[in-house]
Amino acid sequence: MYLYSERIYTPQGFREGYLKIEDGKIKGILEDINEDFVDYRDSIIVPGFIDVHIHGWATGSFVHEGTEKSLENMSKELVKEGVTSYLPTTGTDSLEKINRQLVEGKKAIGNYSPEKGADILGFHLEGPFINKEFKGMQKEEYCLNPSIEILEQFFESGGKENIKLITIAPELEGSLEFIKYANNEGIQLSIGHSAAEFEDIKALKDYGLGGFTHTFSGMRGFHHRRLGVAGAAMYFDDMYAEFAKQTGMTVKPEAFKIMYKIKGPEKVFLTSDAVGLAHVKKPFHHYIRQCTFSPDGDYLRLIYDDGREDRIYKYDYEKVKDLELGYLGSVRNVVKNIDASIGDIVKMASENPAKYIGVYDKKGSIEEGKDADLLIIDGLWNLKDVYVKGIKQWN
Repeated sequence: MYLYSERIYTPQGFREGYLKIEDGKIKGILEDINEDFVDYRDSIIVPGFIDVHIHGWATGSFVHEGTEKSLENMSKELVKEGVTSYLPTTGTDSLEKINRQLVEGKKAIGNYSPEKGADILGFHLEGPFINKEFKGMQKEEYCLNPSIEILEQFFESGGKENIKLITIAPELEGSLEFIKYANNEGIQLSIGHSAAEFEDIKALKDYGLGGFTHTFSGMRGFHHRRLGVAGAAMYFDDMYAEFAKQTGMTVKPEAFKIMYKIKGPEKVFLTSDAVGLAHVKKPFHHYIRQCTFSPDGDYLRLIYDDGREDRIYKYDYEKVKDLELGYLGSVRNVVKNIDASIGDIVKMASENPAKYIGVYDKKGSIEEGKDADLLIIDGLWNLKDVYVKGIKQWN
């Protein structure tokens, strides 16, 4: 199969040509061919987005349902947001629940095929090794000190090779040994939900701390005499800053812009941190959205703080997709707020996430030998087509 465009974005910049895809892989860009091709001459081809921090989306929720089916639903719907691969993300829950989720997730990985949508790359464990002081919406009773023994239980449940990323509060007792162990296993570690001091991070970072989870949110803030986690994120040039949900509610656009000015697109990456709010198991009040989400069988009741109420079917994509900001909407907000170029977005949404979790050899850019995970877009980041491993998706 060949896809033609005058604007194919590669690490070397834009190229014109015929993008050859064979057996789900990119085989190169040719200047001329004598075969049939798909004509995207009026469109731009970029690598698919990679979301390494996502608990759920639309008709599925890994964190709330924790089933193989929930991941199938997420994969199916995520391609509509331009996400071609992702890390299903757990929460800070009971060990029994996390292990059960990982068992189901491992099944989904084993049964995955690109016809099902976005590729499942492994898991992100957002906890339970986080600090109660900055738990945010995580559950305080399940916050634990880092434990190699518990991590090995997770290996058994989800497969050692599938644990790609862990969010950790490095000031907690046992962190040094845990960081060394996880780093030796090839697992990326992000600092999040953390009360660490700048000095804690300075002492530990080179043992395997790579970046920061939802930067500025859920961490000790910056003071000019007490730099905290936020100060460390700004100071250390070799560490990545993750930003999620570019709605302006969790992190002001100006805060994102400050970090972007400091780090540039090379050390920032985007995630959605979406939850799949349609699938809550008990009434949940979202203090930012000022709404209580209440389960009602296959339906969801929305009870707003201002007295409004609504009831929607939780498997109706068009009804549930706007409960949270999706990845593509977040990208559009970033483009608007910092006037980001296509190259800037590709770095933050594709290249950097792939590099961060160690899959850049097969994902994250349009290069020979990599998976043909591709977005066909116009100049306003409207999706025209999506390919996962060379398979055209929903339309």
